[in-house]
Amino acid sequence: MIDISDEQMHAIRASSRPYTLVVLGAGPNYRMDGARAIVWEHVRRCFALRAEGVMPLIFPVGVDGLAGICILTVGRDEAQRLMADDPGVAAGIFTLDVYDTRGTPGSALP
Repeated sequence: MIDISDEQMHAIRASSRPYTLVVLGAGPNYRMDGARAIVWEHVRRCFALRAEGVMPLIFPVGVDGLAGICILTVGRDEAQRLMADDPGVAAGIFTLDVYDTRGTPGSALP
């Protein structure tokens, strides 16, 4: 394991910035007729938000009532507004929980 000094820790922490974590759960209409087509449009919208730099991380989950998580680069109020307009959330296919979080620039998937 690589050693990280206290100075490096302070520098990393100082570079952190706010993000928003969105957790989508399975809503009351998760298995309704026509849900698949609505979820397809939900995914299209998520990919568009990723292309715009608003939703850089998207993770479908689909187990035990958890549908997915994502990280947004906008504040909590804007994330809430964006996700309220999501087709899957609007249709009750997904529930929505929004959390403030922090991360360090440069964090990425391998």
